[in-house]
Amino acid sequence: MGTSRRQFLTLASMGAVGAGLGLAGCSRGGGGTGGGGDASGDGTSLTFTWWGNEVRNANTTEFVAAYLEANPDVTIEEQPGEWSSYWDRLATQTAGNTSPDVIQMDMAYITEYGARGALLDLAEHGIDTSKFVEGTADSGVLEGKTFGVSAGINTPTIMVDAELVTGLGVEMPDDTTWTWDDWLTLATAISEASGGEVIGTSTFISNDAMMSAWLRQQGKELFVEGGQLGFTVEDVTTWLEFHQRFADAGAIPSASEITEDSSVAFDQGQFIVGRTAMAMYWSNQLEAAEAASGKTITMLRFPSLEGDAATRKAWYKASMLWSVSARTADPEAAVKFINWIINTPESAEIDLAERGIPPNTEVAAAIEPMLSEPQQRVLQLINDIVPELGETPIAPPPGGGQFGSLLLRYATDMLFGNLDAAGAAQGFHDELTAAIGG
Repeated sequence: MGTSRRQFLTLASMGAVGAGLGLAGCSRGGGGTGGGGDASGDGTSLTFTWWGNEVRNANTTEFVAAYLEANPDVTIEEQPGEWSSYWDRLATQTAGNTSPDVIQMDMAYITEYGARGALLDLAEHGIDTSKFVEGTADSGVLEGKTFGVSAGINTPTIMVDAELVTGLGVEMPDDTTWTWDDWLTLATAISEASGGEVIGTSTFISNDAMMSAWLRQQGKELFVEGGQLGFTVEDVTTWLEFHQRFADAGAIPSASEITEDSSVAFDQGQFIVGRTAMAMYWSNQLEAAEAASGKTITMLRFPSLEGDAATRKAWYKASMLWSVSARTADPEAAVKFINWIINTPESAEIDLAERGIPPNTEVAAAIEPMLSEPQQRVLQLINDIVPELGETPIAPPPGGGQFGSLLLRYATDMLFGNLDAAGAAQGFHDELTAAIGG
């Protein structure tokens, strides 16, 4: 029997122990060139890829070493990367039949890869999600096939350098009652109080999580069943017009700065280096953000339209997923490694909550006393927002992973003055519709 979300939260808080792809020719379950046996034939060799920051990279290398110590017949080649280049590399590897065996996957691309035959059905090879919090095992399930399992639970947040904000004489908001317009007011006040030296907020104009939150509060979604868009051109126009107000007020960086920020490494982001006072990040990124910035960061709930956090339609997201290439030569070995990652305290004691709160309730409870102070704050937030949770958004359809890059292009065209909001919205909507085959 699955453990409910509320049961999970109670256990954890008590500390109880216990991109377009060229995928033609992909086949499920072996026969490819993706690892699965070492040159001597005496053991198993896996390749393992993930994107991350310095904290995640160090943690991952450490838990790989722990796994290898317990499984001396296995070798694992590590392939870390940066988000900005990770998906281009993975698409190239997949198209060339050299995909890594074990893949850190994202909800934005799980359908893209799974529906095109690039990922293994983990359920056929012994994946164990029996102790996951209710609902979280479904994140990577598409049409009855388990193409990925959650690596951790997180939620969208607005991170703020509160010391900087209050030092400017600007009052921090009550995140249980603030609205989207309050975000604009706050960001404008910060920019003005600093004389433009610090910009109020990093932009969220092309952020799929924030647009999703805004739409959900209006009874809509980014994507709906059947691989269709859940919003209209008029919705996008209103969203872009809202951001034009930020730009006109000097409350977000310039269009050129936004473009530059979209491709920099995590530790060079505008919020991390102190150029902006606020930014949207996922909750599991708190510790890395504090380590990179050297600041104590306050996490806020994202706003609501009504000024009531209970109407936010918040959600728990799989911070990322673990998947296996359909071309792996040794599916059982790859799945065994994932089972160890998601179901053993040995792994969790190393990674803790860097990839989010572990979805395995017993593992989450076992490591709770070991969490760092930032991770304790993440757990507290995850617990606190239970009454504010709505249904989890569905995974984007194939082509839907282009949402952010397409909207960024059209939105910056608007901010540069090349298009008005209506024109940018129409162009974005048309191109995204074509990308998902709508």
